[in-house]
Amino acid sequence: MSNSMDDRKKIEMSAEMLKKILDYSPNEIYVLNKDACIVYANKAYEKHYGIKRDEIIGMKNDEILAKGYWKPSIIPYVLKEKKTVTIKQVSYVGKELLTTAIPLLNEEQDIELIITATQEPNYKELYITDEPEAEEINEIDFYKENLFTNNKRMSSVIKLCEKVAKVDTTVLIQGESGTGKGVIARHIHKKSRRKSSPFLTINCVTIPEDLLESELFGYVEGAFTGATRSGKEGLLERADGGTVFLDEIGEISPKIQAKLLQVVQDLEFIPVGGREVKKVDIRIISATNRNLYEMVQQKQFREDLYYRLHVVNLQIPPLRERREDIIPLTYYFLSAYNKKYKTNHIIEQDVLDIFYGYSWPGNIRQLENLVESLIVTSDASIQVSDLPAMLLQTTSENNSHNTGEQELSASTLRTALEDVEKKLIIQSYKRFRNTRKVAEQLSISQSKASRLVRKYCKDLDFYN
Repeated sequence: MSNSMDDRKKIEMSAEMLKKILDYSPNEIYVLNKDACIVYANKAYEKHYGIKRDEIIGMKNDEILAKGYWKPSIIPYVLKEKKTVTIKQVSYVGKELLTTAIPLLNEEQDIELIITATQEPNYKELYITDEPEAEEINEIDFYKENLFTNNKRMSSVIKLCEKVAKVDTTVLIQGESGTGKGVIARHIHKKSRRKSSPFLTINCVTIPEDLLESELFGYVEGAFTGATRSGKEGLLERADGGTVFLDEIGEISPKIQAKLLQVVQDLEFIPVGGREVKKVDIRIISATNRNLYEMVQQKQFREDLYYRLHVVNLQIPPLRERREDIIPLTYYFLSAYNKKYKTNHIIEQDVLDIFYGYSWPGNIRQLENLVESLIVTSDASIQVSDLPAMLLQTTSENNSHNTGEQELSASTLRTALEDVEKKLIIQSYKRFRNTRKVAEQLSISQSKASRLVRKYCKDLDFYN
C-alpha cells in the first residue's frame, strides 16, 4: 500500500501532458496576460475559427475583437472588476456562446493572467451582463446576412461589396455553382439604401425564353394566347425602388439581351405586346458561372450588354481555394441545423480532416447540404462511417494521386523554414540574451520569441 502511495506521489504532470488535455477539451480555452495579449489557445479555438494558434499568440484582445470573431468582449469587465465574469456572446458564425473569464491575481491583487473558457449553452439562462441581448435570427440565414471568411481573396470581395452597396452601379458576380453568388447579391442589397425595398431573384436558366420575357417585362392584355385579360406586371416593375438579381445571366437569348440592354441603359422597357414605355427605379445585379467574356468573343453574348453589366466585377473563389473557411462553415451549418432539428450532434476530428482535404465541387451549397443530411441520418456523433461513399472515394483518390509530390515539397519547405528560423533565433539570442530584444529585432511577439528561444536555445551553453 505504501509503495502504491509513493508511486502516486512521484507522478507529475508535464506541460506537454497538460497541453494534450486542454486540446481534447471541446470548449474553447485561451489565456491572456495582464496586457490582454493572448499567450495560449487550445485546439478547439483553432477549429472553431479556422485560424492557426501561431497566428493569434501574442495578439492583443482588441485585435482579435476587431476581426469580429465574437461580440461583445468579456475582457473589459474582468480588467475593471478583477473577478470572474460570465456573459453571453455571439460568434461570427452566428453561434450563441457562454463565456467565463477568470482573473488570476498576484499578492498585490493585480491581474497576472486571464483564463477564458467558452461553451455553447444547451438551455436558456439569465447571464450577468450590461450588454443588450443579441437580436435573434434564423441561424441558417445568418451567413446570408453576416458574411464571414478567413480567406484573403474572399475578404477583398466582401470589402468591395461594402463599397459598391453604397452606389447604384450594376454588379456582375462570377463564380462556380454553389459558391454563394446569390448570398453576395443579397448582402449588397441589404447594405444599400434600397434595403427596405424588394429584392427579387429570377433564375434565367430554369425558365423558357418566352416565359422569361413575360416574367421580366410583363405583358399587356391579349399579348399572346393564354394571357390574362388584365395583363401582368413584370418582375422589373414589381421591384421598383429595389434590386433585381438575374442569376445565370449567360443563358438569356439575344432577343432578351437586347431588351435588357435598354433597361440597364435607360431604366425603361416596353411590356410584351405593348407600346407604352415604362420607367423603373431599380438596381440590377447579375451572376453567372460561365465566362461571359469568352461568350462575347464567340458572339454568344452582346458586347454592349456585357460592359454595361460588368461595371463592377466580383469573382467568388471556389471553396477548395479558401480551405481556411471549410471548418468554420462546417461548424456554422452544424450549429444551424442542430438548432433547426432540435439535436445536439458533434462532429469527429477525422471527419473534419476529410472535409478539409476534399475538393468540394459543389462548393458551399454541397457542404451545407451534406451537413444537414448527416445531422438527419447519423447518430449524435458524426463519424467517418457516416460519410457518403463517393466523398470518401474521391478524397482517397486525390490523396493517393498527390501524396508523393506534395509531401516531399511540404516536408522540404518546412525543414528549410525551420532551419532559417532556428539560425535567426540563435543569432539574435546570442547577441541580446533577452527575449524582449529578440522579439523587437525579429518583429515577433515576446511570447513567440520566448517559445522559440526555449525550443532552439535550451541546450546551448549560453542559455539561462
